[in-house]
Amino acid sequence: MRSVSVIGIGETRIGRFPDRSLRDLIQEAGEKAIADAGIGKEDVKALFMSNFNSQFLCGQGHIGPLASEILGLGSIPAIRVEGACASGSLAFRQALIAVASGMYDVVLVGGVEKMTHQSTEIVTAGIASASDFELEASLGATFPAIFAMIANRYFHEYGNVRNEMAMCAVQNHENALLNPDAQLHKRITIDLVKNAMSIASPLTIYDCSLVSDGAAFVVLAATDLAKSFSRKRIVEVVGCGQAGDTLTIASKRSLTTFDATVNAASQAYVMAGITPSQIDLAEVHDCFTITQIINTEDLGFFAKGKGAFALAEGKTAANGQIPINVSGGLKAKGHPIGATGLSQIYEVVTQLRGEGGMRQLKQADIGLTHNIGGTAATCVVSIFRGR
Repeated sequence: MRSVSVIGIGETRIGRFPDRSLRDLIQEAGEKAIADAGIGKEDVKALFMSNFNSQFLCGQGHIGPLASEILGLGSIPAIRVEGACASGSLAFRQALIAVASGMYDVVLVGGVEKMTHQSTEIVTAGIASASDFELEASLGATFPAIFAMIANRYFHEYGNVRNEMAMCAVQNHENALLNPDAQLHKRITIDLVKNAMSIASPLTIYDCSLVSDGAAFVVLAATDLAKSFSRKRIVEVVGCGQAGDTLTIASKRSLTTFDATVNAASQAYVMAGITPSQIDLAEVHDCFTITQIINTEDLGFFAKGKGAFALAEGKTAANGQIPINVSGGLKAKGHPIGATGLSQIYEVVTQLRGEGGMRQLKQADIGLTHNIGGTAATCVVSIFRGR
């Protein structure tokens, strides 16, 4: 398998865009990524598109050919990939394998979701389809309810970390203030988080990620060709792991350790030949505040049961030991489901290139992205190194 690098990135702002269509979002982010890569459209040999649920939310399927037509890519293969909230990272992984195998030299990976034009009830029903419909969703177990159960189980096993969960939301909102693409530019407090409208105890509205519209694209190329295309710092994909777990919460071995994350991360670290302590920054799937805490433990950054205290000590802050979600994360940058995993990659590549502007980290050579689907039934972990 040959080395593969990211040579182009592009994304829209993440937010609520009632007047923008799927087509608009795809065109903006896709054109940006191709231009950023310094390639012609004729250089793109395949398109991997990520989308979660546009049939239900927008009445639009067959996203691959749609995006290819919008971007004027001609008769190249166009494939749609779906894996709930991990769809973007799954599409990225499939594209990575295609280039690493030698099948293609240059490919485009994109993700898009448009959700905010629908009512809360419709969006909730659409997202719930990423769980087991017969055994969970049809009985009223939405994802906030499921992750509230996970939070309460975490409290039982490791102690009440409600205050630290609120700190997580506050930190991600602070990070988003420096990100022009973020959906929410709003400073919040611990008391505001804890006293906000209850969604599913102990989660309030500020513990939950956003309903968002947006698109993100990435151009991948064989590393030995990357410098002939791009004049920017080459960002090599040095590790990528994928793992799964049961779809239903009742069948999981543990509610406070996501086995899919542990296994995907292990694969990625072995492939990259590094340990968690060598990661300079990570974009971690924070669909709920408790999820970020658990994920930082499962990724090996902190010992089990210590993630909340590490956060409270400032270890995950932008100037901390391992900066987490300097983009604002799903919590404040936004969560346009099909684009989320690629938007995480956009941030890591931006940081490794030194292009983060006001939010640029001092040390950014190795970055990690972590993206889960459903109740951590699917997980992809990718590791990037600036060359």
